[in-house]
Amino acid sequence: MENHNIPTLYEWAGGLETIKTLITRFYDKVVEDDTLKGLFQHMSEQHQINVAHFISEVLGGPKLYTENGGSHFGMVKKHFQKHISEPQRKRWMDLLLQAADELKLPDDPEFRSAFVSYLEWGTRLAVINSNAEEIAMDTHEPMPKWGWGETGGPYQP
Repeated sequence: MENHNIPTLYEWAGGLETIKTLITRFYDKVVEDDTLKGLFQHMSEQHQINVAHFISEVLGGPKLYTENGGSHFGMVKKHFQKHISEPQRKRWMDLLLQAADELKLPDDPEFRSAFVSYLEWGTRLAVINSNAEEIAMDTHEPMPKWGWGETGGPYQP
């Protein structure tokens, strides 16, 4: 029997304020990090809000990113020719997951599996597009939607 009461990843994470706090905490770490600060030292506070809105939307939250003129193509374009390296990608992952742990985002295996899966996919896509000669995607590519995947939702005793 199908369970229709499964929350979105966005809801399970704690919603918009939690994701905004996660991104703020993450960028506080990034600007101090020798591996990443060169990529992010000139990012505005609006960039952090945009990233929080993007991630929220991807994880099943409100469409704040697209309603404010954002698109999947637009996010990909922001990484174009930034020449992100694999060590930078891995450090980005490390710092974001550190921030998630510090904020006590859910650490159940189902959520973390889905969350890390999205982050792995997104950061690997960013590396590819940051080193590409051209952006090989349709400008109207839909926003990614990330769910629970194979797990079928969180463990609920």
